[in-house]
This record gives sequence, C-alpha cells and structure tokens, in this order.
Amino acid sequence: MSLSLDLALNHHSEYRSFLFRSQLASGLGLRLTKPSRQFCILGAFLMALFAILAPLTFAEQDAATAPAQAEPSPQSYQPKFPGDPARSDSEAAALAYMRVVIRAQRRFNKQYGHFATSLAELVHSGTFTKRMVNPDRGDYTASFKGKKDSFVLTMTPKNMDAQHRSFYAEDDGKIHADETKAADASSSLVK
Repeated sequence: MSLSLDLALNHHSEYRSFLFRSQLASGLGLRLTKPSRQFCILGAFLMALFAILAPLTFAEQDAATAPAQAEPSPQSYQPKFPGDPARSDSEAAALAYMRVVIRAQRRFNKQYGHFATSLAELVHSGTFTKRMVNPDRGDYTASFKGKKDSFVLTMTPKNMDAQHRSFYAEDDGKIHADETKAADASSSLVK
C-alpha cells in the first residue's frame, strides 16, 4: 500500500509540474507535447536569459546611484578657467554677471558718452540681455546704482559664507570681495 501511495503522489506531483510547465509554455507561445524535453529546453532558455539579464539589471541600478555619490561637494569647486577666483559655482555665476555688466557699461559709455543709469538701459549693449535686468541671480541678488558719470554694482549672497562672498564693483571695473560683510571699495580685490 505504501508503494502505491508513493507512486500516486509521485504521479500527482509530476502532473502538477506538467500543468505548470504547460501554462508557462503556452504563455510563451509554445506547446508541450513531450513535457520533459520541451520543458528542459524552455527551462534552459529561461535560465540562460536570467543569467544574462540579472547582472545587467543590477549594474544599471548601481550606475543609477553612482552619479549621486560622485557629485562634487561645494569644497571641491572646479575652476571654469585658469586663474578663476570663484570658490563655488554660485560665485562663478555672480562674477560672470558682474563682468557682463561692466563690459556693457564700458561699451555703452563709449557709444553714448556716459554710463547707463539703469540696468534696463544696458539691454543689447554687448552681451547684456533683457533677462539679465532681473536682480534675482540665483544664490545672489544684484543691486545697481547708476549715474551718467559713475555706477556701483553689488552682488549680495542670500547666505554669506566662505563659498558665497559678497561682491562690489564701480566704474573702474575692479571687483572687490568680502566673506564677512557687504563688500565695498575698501574690500580686497578679486584676483
């Protein structure tokens, strides 16, 4: 009796295995007539496919998290050009803005015989655009005071620290910086 029960259970588990294999094969468009041979081929195919795709999937996940870890910290600023005096990307943008305004003022003065009294007057003078009239410059706020014979441009950081110094420039074109207070004419020159 024990032998027949073992045979029956064995036959039942083979039947269930065959049903599972048949359903799996039919989902892939295959027809199992000889369960063992086609299932072995299908199983080998699926295992090979998994062996190929699994490492790629994990490699993509690792690659997706790698850039977040590789982003440079504020202390590892990469200079934009040789001799770049900026200490962060925000400072580089603020200094670039100041240089554009100073060049536009020089060009405006050469063309009209006096400096522009507002940033709006500088539009299309050199590379100064209408969008640059907006005083909100990311981490900085621009302030401009112009007269026909002089002007003052300041860039004040929203949060002052060693990587966000304040900047000051006049009509002489020299840019001054200070990391502890609002920059003025007495602040150290930006090299």
